Amino acid sequence: MPYLSLQNLVKKFPARGGSGEVLAVDNISLDIERGEFITLLGPSGCGKTTTLRLIAGFEFPTSGRIVLDGKDIAPLSPDKREMSMVFQSYAIFPHLSVFENIAYGLKIKKLSKDEIKKRVGEVLALTDLEGLENRAPNQLSGGQQQRVALARALVMEPKVLLLDEPLSNLDAKLREQMRVELRRIQSKLGITSVYVTHDQVEAMALSDRIVVMNEGRIEQVGPPWKVYRNPANEFVANFIGRANFVNGEVVTVEGERLVVKALGGILDIPQPPDTRYPGEKVRLVVRPEAIILDGHAKDGFPAMVKRSTYLGSLIEYDLEVGGQLLIATESDVIRASIYPEGTTLNISFYKDAVYCLPKGN
Repeated sequence: MPYLSLQNLVKKFPARGGSGEVLAVDNISLDIERGEFITLLGPSGCGKTTTLRLIAGFEFPTSGRIVLDGKDIAPLSPDKREMSMVFQSYAIFPHLSVFENIAYGLKIKKLSKDEIKKRVGEVLALTDLEGLENRAPNQLSGGQQQRVALARALVMEPKVLLLDEPLSNLDAKLREQMRVELRRIQSKLGITSVYVTHDQVEAMALSDRIVVMNEGRIEQVGPPWKVYRNPANEFVANFIGRANFVNGEVVTVEGERLVVKALGGILDIPQPPDTRYPGEKVRLVVRPEAIILDGHAKDGFPAMVKRSTYLGSLIEYDLEVGGQLLIATESDVIRASIYPEGTTLNISFYKDAVYCLPKGN
């Protein structure tokens, strides 16, 4: 039995002007195991934040159930759900010290002073805030304020930790550091967590499983590597990382391989989950890092460099191949030369790195 289960959740809001309704969450179902770190990922307006607010109790579903540890909590108010939420804006009290901010919820619950001191001390250590307990929020860095918000949520010992884009106000380097810290803390506590973000790198770094959402629906659920390597459709492939989309035609089916005519040549790729037949049109996903550039190879696919950009850890190219523009990246930045615009070279593809999208895409 899953620890947290969303069952056929629907949420409709009145449309502006009072005419009709807007469907924000469209009949989604999701099972979450105890201790899992789940990320709801998708573009603005896809329903991810509304789903999180439904779980938290800040919104009530139009229909459907939310079951936590065997109990339907959909009718319950937020304070009855045994959950804590970390907000994008931190939402810490400016007039209270770090200690007082973290202890606030415990005082509302009327715990003893000794118990409050003990539990606050534990989360101060866990979130690396020891020594800062008497400071005011305006004396803290952005990263420290985010730790206070996290500590305030954790000190309540919730059954589920909810996080609504908590790192989006931090600069890039601090975000990366906080990702590591957040995952460390979550793993150490084994706390069930639901995280919302539109940042696919953040989702890949943090999650046990990613839930990709679009227009109120779930497009795909899976571990990061699965969603990246085997996207369920073109939307997922395009949203998770970068992708080239190539049209092809099946030449032959040979066991667990497809031979496909594409880009002016022939590709040998893995058989997709659904059955294909000779002459069928297919849609292929080629990640930029799946392309091998070789200026001296005599076989492969002829390509012309239309643009080359040095990005530090990567060199990025726009290549014209078989009348189509492909983006390619090369991580071997040690080599002396970068192929300049106008260079003609041959490309090939790493084995099994070209993926055939399922039918209907």
